[in-house]
Formats: sequence, C-alpha cells, structure tokens
Amino acid sequence: MAITFNAAKRVEQGTGASRRLRHAGKVPGIIYGAGKTPVQIELDHNELYHMLRKEAFHSSMLVADFGTEKDTVVLRDAQWHPFRQQILHLDFQRVDPNAKMHIKVPLHFVNADVAPGVKADGGVVSHVLTELEVETLPGNLPEFLTVDLMGLSASTPLHVSNIKLPEGVTVLVHGDPVVAAILKTRADVAAEEAEAAAAAESAAASAAAAEAKA
Repeated sequence: MAITFNAAKRVEQGTGASRRLRHAGKVPGIIYGAGKTPVQIELDHNELYHMLRKEAFHSSMLVADFGTEKDTVVLRDAQWHPFRQQILHLDFQRVDPNAKMHIKVPLHFVNADVAPGVKADGGVVSHVLTELEVETLPGNLPEFLTVDLMGLSASTPLHVSNIKLPEGVTVLVHGDPVVAAILKTRADVAAEEAEAAAAAESAAASAAAAEAKA
C-alpha cells in the first residue's frame, strides 16, 4: 500500500528561496523521471520528518498529493543538516508502472531465537547485511525481505541465495554474499581458550614425565 504525503509545486528557486522555505518550516524538493519534466516542490518539514523515521517510507511506493493531482514516486535521497535534526532537501523519482526499477529493500530477520547456533551453541546472530538492492516492477515491490534464521548454525552462515524472494523480484548482488552468521560469545571463546591451555599444559606434563622416566 502506497504512503501518501502532501506536496505543493514551487515557483521560486535558488539558494535564497530554499533558505526562506526552511525558515518557514518547509522542505524544498524535486520530483523527476519517467520521461517527464522535473518538478520543484515544497513539503511540510514536520510531516516529512516523522515519515522519514519510518522504515517503509524509504522502500515503498509513495504518493505525492498536490490536491488537484497526484504523482507516484519513490524516495531517492534525503539531505540532512550536518548537526541539526533538519531535512534540507528531498529527491523523489517518478514511478513508471511498466518499467522495472532498482531500489534498496530492508531485511527483516525472524526465528533468531530458535536458530541452532543460538539455541544449542549459545552464539549470537551477526547481521552482515541489513538491506539489499532489488530489481522489480513497481507493482511487485516488497516493503521488506524476510530472512528466516531457523536453520542457521555456527558452522553454516546464511547467504543471499538462501532468501526466499517474492515473485518478480531479483536481488542485484555480485556473487553470493553472507547475510547472517553466528558469532561465538566472549564466554565461549574464553572457555575454548581455557580448554586449549589446559590441554597444552597436560601434554607438556606428560612429555616431561616421559622424559624423566627415560
């Protein structure tokens, strides 16, 4: 389901006009793509600030509502002030329903608590990747990709090829990178080191005893 936000077309452009907009609680932006003329827009800062805090706003179909007309878009870039919680500019790309698009989609990890590497071996899950770029028609765009960790063990990491993809969605990656893996806890590492040290000490004692008998 598309997320709708309010927008208005702006006539004044340039650095001075953008500064005045920001002082008035607005955010300058642009909508481009789909073979149409780019449109300079202005947005309500508070509305967009809260929307940008939602994960879905970054990977879903969006609808820019101008009141008398609407544009279906995706967010392409958000520029922030270097130290204030202020949005400086937003870039949106129009969506052509008949053209495949490239967009990054977040990963949602499930069943970590029952993964063998966690439940049986006491390890912790390391999320190597948290999003993937996909190619798909707009109508098939998933809000997120589910990564099932139920079979994840300490010895076998989970790769991109292990993710079940929705119909019509292709992941754009080089090779088959690891998505998640099990890491040993500090306690496990310490226990293994202690065990190895004890074994070495025992072997040294045995060797010394054998040498003394000789």
